[in-house]
Amino acid sequence: MAGRGGTSTAVQAVSPVGPDAKVRFTILGPVEVSAGDHDLPRATPRHRAVLAYLLLNARTVMSADRLIDAVWGQTPPDTARAQVHAAVTAIRRVLRAAGAEEVLVTRAAGYVALPAPGQLDLEEFTTLVTAAHIQAASDPQAAVRQIRAALRLWRGNAFADVNADYVAAARTWLEERRLTAIERLAELELSLGRHEDLIDELAAPVAAHPLRERLCGHFMLALHRAGRQVDALAAARALRANLAEQQGLDPGRAFIALERAILRDDPEVRFPGGDPPVATPVTEQTAVIASEDPAKNRERRHRSVPGPCFLPYDTPDFAGRTAELDQLSRFSSEGVTLATIDGMAGIGKTALATHAAHRLAEHYPDGQLFVDLHAHTAGQAPADAAAALEILLRQLGVPAERIPPSLTDRAALWRAELADRRVLTVLDNAADADHVRPLLPGMTDGLMVITSRRRLTGLDGVRTLSVDLLPARDAVDLFARIVGDRADAEPIAVLDVLQLCGLLPLAVRIAAARLHHRPQWTVEYLAGRLRDQSRRLTELSTAERSVASAFALTYQQLSPAQQRMFRLLGLHPGHDTDPHAAAALAGVPVEEAETLLEHLLDAHALLQHEPGRYTFHDLLREHARSTAAAEETADARLDATTRLLDHYLYTAHTAVDLLFPYGKRQRPPIPEPTTSAVTFHDTAEATAWLDAERANLIATTHSTGYADSAHAVRLSAILRPYLDGHAHHSDAITLHNQALRASTRTADRAGEGRALIELGWAYWRQGRYDQAYALSLRGLEVCKEIGDRFGESRACNTLGLLCAMQRDHEQAYRHLRDALEACRDIGNHIGEAHVLSSLGMLHHRQGRSDQARDQLRQALDLHRELGNRGGEAHVLDCLGPVYREQRQYEQARDHHRQARDLYRELGNRSDESSTLNGLGEVARVTGDLALALHEHDAALALAEELGNRPEQARAHEGLARTQRDLGHTAPARDHAKQAMDLYTELGVPEAEELRGLLAEIDGS
Repeated sequence: MAGRGGTSTAVQAVSPVGPDAKVRFTILGPVEVSAGDHDLPRATPRHRAVLAYLLLNARTVMSADRLIDAVWGQTPPDTARAQVHAAVTAIRRVLRAAGAEEVLVTRAAGYVALPAPGQLDLEEFTTLVTAAHIQAASDPQAAVRQIRAALRLWRGNAFADVNADYVAAARTWLEERRLTAIERLAELELSLGRHEDLIDELAAPVAAHPLRERLCGHFMLALHRAGRQVDALAAARALRANLAEQQGLDPGRAFIALERAILRDDPEVRFPGGDPPVATPVTEQTAVIASEDPAKNRERRHRSVPGPCFLPYDTPDFAGRTAELDQLSRFSSEGVTLATIDGMAGIGKTALATHAAHRLAEHYPDGQLFVDLHAHTAGQAPADAAAALEILLRQLGVPAERIPPSLTDRAALWRAELADRRVLTVLDNAADADHVRPLLPGMTDGLMVITSRRRLTGLDGVRTLSVDLLPARDAVDLFARIVGDRADAEPIAVLDVLQLCGLLPLAVRIAAARLHHRPQWTVEYLAGRLRDQSRRLTELSTAERSVASAFALTYQQLSPAQQRMFRLLGLHPGHDTDPHAAAALAGVPVEEAETLLEHLLDAHALLQHEPGRYTFHDLLREHARSTAAAEETADARLDATTRLLDHYLYTAHTAVDLLFPYGKRQRPPIPEPTTSAVTFHDTAEATAWLDAERANLIATTHSTGYADSAHAVRLSAILRPYLDGHAHHSDAITLHNQALRASTRTADRAGEGRALIELGWAYWRQGRYDQAYALSLRGLEVCKEIGDRFGESRACNTLGLLCAMQRDHEQAYRHLRDALEACRDIGNHIGEAHVLSSLGMLHHRQGRSDQARDQLRQALDLHRELGNRGGEAHVLDCLGPVYREQRQYEQARDHHRQARDLYRELGNRSDESSTLNGLGEVARVTGDLALALHEHDAALALAEELGNRPEQARAHEGLARTQRDLGHTAPARDHAKQAMDLYTELGVPEAEELRGLLAEIDGS
C-alpha cells in the first residue's frame, strides 16, 4: 500500500488481484488493506479514518451521522456528509481491487463492515486471547502460544496513520487490551519457570509504561527469580518515584507486599492474583518501605496514634480524575492550607473531594473532618456557620461544655484547636465565600478543602480547582465499573449513552445504575430512550437522585435577574451566544447582559470555551428550555425571540454590507433593533462575527419557535454573498430551502423566486447540475411572472453556465444575452460583470480565445471598479486557461497565482482549488510534470475536504494526464477512472472524453 512520493492524496489503482489472494485488514498499527503479495491502492488519511472506524465496529451498522461524529466530533465541516460519501466510494474502489467488495455493505441505516474470519487483525487478536484464557488452566503452554500469536499481530500503535476524533479513546482502549495480554503472558511464563527469557521481553513495555504496577510486578518477580534482587528492588524504586512525581501516589497493597517479599529474599514470592493493584497516597511511612532498616520503619509507622476520621464512604467505583487528584496532592505537598473545588451540578465535586481526602489522610495524622453545609441539598436549608463549627469542634473531640454559644467565640476556638494539628477538613456544598469565611483556619499545617457550585472568588490566598466534564475514556471506565460486562459487549452504544449524558458524572452514574438494575435492557435500548430529547432529563432520574433536581437547585440559588437570563438563553436556537445576542434576548443593555452571563458562569450554569462566548452543557440547555416554557408566558417568549431575530438580521446586514458593498441595492432594508447594535471597525471584524455566528444564524430559520417566514426570506437575501463567497454551500442550501418553504407558505412570490434562484446557484456550485437547472428554470418563470428583472438576470446567468457545461452553446448564449440585457436595463453593474465573465468562459469553450479575453477583461475592469474582489479573483482564474490556449504560459500562470492569492486572502478555499488545478494544467503543458502533480494533488486534497466535486474531477483528470505523460500506467488509469466516474455523476460531456483517455492508457 505504498503511495506515490508520499504526497499524493489520491487513491492509486492496480489491476484486481486474483481470487485466491488472501485479503487482510489491519488496524493494530497502520491502517492497511493487503491481498497476498499484491500492492493495493493507498487511501487518503480521511478515507483510512472512515475505513478504520467501520472495521473497529465490524458487524455493526454505522449511519452517516455516526461516522461524521466519530471522525470530526462536535465540529464537523459543512462537507462532512459529502466527505463520508467520497470515503465510502474510495474504500469500495480499494476493496474492488482486492477482490473483497462484499466486505463493505450498504444497509438502510448506513454502512457495515463484514470481514470474513481471519481477515481483520483485531478480531483475530480477540479470538486468540479468548482461546488462551480458556486454555490457561489446562494447557498453559498452548495458552502462551495463543497470546504470542495475538501479540505478533501488533505493528505499532493502533490506527498509527489515522487522525480522527475517535482515535484517542479507541487507541487507549486497544492499548489496554494489548497490555493486559502482555501481563497475562508474563503470568503464564512465570508459572512455567521461564523467568530468564522473560526479563528482556518485559524490559521495553515496562519502560514504555512506567506507572503500570502489575507489569512492573511481573518484571520484578522475573528478576528476583533470576537471582537479581538488587535489580528487582531498583525497578520497584523507579515505579515508586514515577508514581509519586506524576500522580502523587504510592503503589497499591499487592505491589507493596511483593516488594517486601523480595526485600526479605523470599524464595516462594509471587505477585498476588486478582484485580490489578490500586495505588494509595504517597506517605512518609510507606515511602521508606524498601530501606535497609525494617525496625526503624516499624517505629516510624507507629510513632503516633491516628486522629479521628469522619470522612464519608469512598465510592468504590470512582473512576478517572487523575489530573485533579494529582493537583490536590501537589497542594498537600506544597503546604497549601486552603483549596476549593468548584464545578456545575452533577460534575462530581463531592466524590472527588472525598476520594482525595481518603488518599491524603495519612498526611494528616491528627484527623480528617467532614461537614456537609447543604447549600445544594434539596429540601434542606444551608447549615449556618455556627452549627458547622459545633460539628467540627465535636469531631476534634472538644466536649460540648467547652463549645461557646457565639459564632465569634466558636471560630476563635476552632482556629486555636487547629493551630498545632495537621488536620484535613472537607467543607462540602458551600453556598458562597461568605458562607465559609467564619470556618477558615488561622495558622495551621492542615488542609481545608471546600466544594461549591460557585467559584469562590471572594476568598484570598486560596488554590482553586475547577472540575470539568469527564474525559471520554474515564466516563467509559465509570460506566463499565457500574454496569459490568454488558458494557464490553456494546462499546459503540456505550459511547452513545455517554454522549447523550454529556459526559456529566451524575448523569452517567444514573444511566449506568438504571441499566444495572434492568437486566433485560441492552445498552443500545438505553441509548434509544435517551435520544428522545423531550424525556431525556426524566430518564436521568431515580427515586434517590435526579439530574433535573440538581439543576433546579442551581437555578433556585440564582438572583431573579440571573434566573431570567438563564431561562431566556434556553430559547436561543443555536449552540452558543455572545453578550449582544443575550442582551437582545433579555431586552437589557449589553453591559448588564455581560455581567449576568459572568455571574452564570461563576455559578457554573454556563460554560465558556472561548473568550466572549457562552454556552450550555447539553442537559442544562434542556433544563433552561423547559424552565422557560414553564415560567415565561407565550407572549414573553415571542418578544424575546423577536428581539433576537431583529438583532441577528440587522447585524448580519451590517456585516455583509461592509464586506460586499456593491450589492446593497439588492438586499432588503433592515431597521435598527431596540437593543445595542454591534459595531464593526473593519472587514476583518465583520468576517469574524459572521464566521462565529453562522451556525446560529442558520439555526434561527428552522428551530421550533423561530418559524418567522419573513425572517427566513430576508436572512436568505442578506447572507447569500457571504455564504457563496466563503464556500459555505451546504449552509446556503439549508438557508435557501427554509426561505423557499416560508415564501411558498405565505404566497410570497418575490421571495419564492429569489429562493429558487439562490438554491439553483448553490446547487450549481456543488456540481449538482440537474437540480440547479430545474430550480433556476422555475425561478426564472416566477421572476418573469412578477416582473423581477434582477431575478431574471441571475437565473439566466446560471442557466447559461449550465447549458455551457452541457456544450449547448447556442442555448447558453441566448440565456447569457438575456441576462446581460436585464442587468443593463436595471443598471445592475455587478450582475453585468458576472455575465460578461460567463460569456468569456463560453467563448473560451468554443475556441474563440480573443473574444473570451476581451469579455473577461471587461468583466475584470468592472469588478475592480466596483470593489468586488471575489469577482476579480474569479475572472483572473478564468483568464488563465485563455492565455494557456494562446500559449502565453507566463501570463496564464500569473493570472492563476493572482486568483489563488486573492481567494486565500478572502478565505474562499473552495474556489482556491480551481486556481490550483489551473496551475497544474499550465505546468503540464509546459513540461514541468513534477509541479503538475504537486498542484493537482493539492487541488484534489482541498476539493475532497470541501466536497467540491467538479474540481475533484478536474484534479483527477489532471493527475491522469500527467501520470500518463510520465509513463505511470497504473496511477494514470486509476485517476482517469475516478475522473470519469465523477464526470458521469455530474452528467457532463467530459465523461466521454475520459473514456477515450482510459482506452488510450489501456492501449499503451
